[in-house]
Amino acid sequence: MASEAIPCAVLVFRIFTLAACVASGWLLVLDHFTISNQKLRFQDLVTFRYVLSAAVIGAAYSILQLPFNIYYASTQKRLIRNGCMPEFDFFADKVVSLILSSAVGAGFGAGVELKKFIEALLPLLGLDNLREAQTKNDDFYEKAIVATGILLVGAVCMAVVSILTSIARTPGFFGYR
Repeated sequence: MASEAIPCAVLVFRIFTLAACVASGWLLVLDHFTISNQKLRFQDLVTFRYVLSAAVIGAAYSILQLPFNIYYASTQKRLIRNGCMPEFDFFADKVVSLILSSAVGAGFGAGVELKKFIEALLPLLGLDNLREAQTKNDDFYEKAIVATGILLVGAVCMAVVSILTSIARTPGFFGYR
């Protein structure tokens, strides 16, 4: 019973990871503002490009794994039965989990710090439309922070998948295989 629950749980968490990565990437791509004929987009900041890249990697990996997980959850048998798939799942899940986690840290760090820096810098510039610039700047960085928060959900789900694939791969105390 418990060994049947693990593949189903892995499938559910992979779907959540995919949804979070797609939503995060979509929100980042739509994040931009224009003031005084100057356009600021997410790709102008290297950190947010890294966050988008990590979201794309997480989504692509989840899409790659979905057919294998659907088959495994429905039949309780691996599609590739030579022992390679559990090893691949074990290591690849950890790598993708770390990529997503590092992107979350970078996105939160850059988003919060740059927002504070720009808020302090704008009054010193003496712009005519200061209030509009502050509002657009706040909206830009808040959208990026929300996108990073959504990616955090994906990173947590991927970490749970990593733990579950470790349990499914390693016989021992838990007794699953």
